[in-house]
Amino acid sequence: MAIQQDALHDAKDLDFTELEEHWNVYQLSDGTKLKVKLIVRGVKRLNQFEADGAPVYLINSMNIVRALDIPDSVKAKPKKSSMPPV
Repeated sequence: MAIQQDALHDAKDLDFTELEEHWNVYQLSDGTKLKVKLIVRGVKRLNQFEADGAPVYLINSMNIVRALDIPDSVKAKPKKSSMPPV
């Protein structure tokens, strides 16, 4: 469903409480394990409705991604730090 610009004008900002936030875990073909979590930053309820009458929500979110168990054959060589030693 395409959201029209004027739909944002009438949108209602909603407060929310995180009840559960889970990591999705994926095994990649190169041997890396990838963990991904979607973090909701904001929610708006639009003045639009699905065919079944359900309201349409606009979600402002960001993805958190962690790569684990990365095989050495996939890694690049570490770069030298330009920071002076402490």
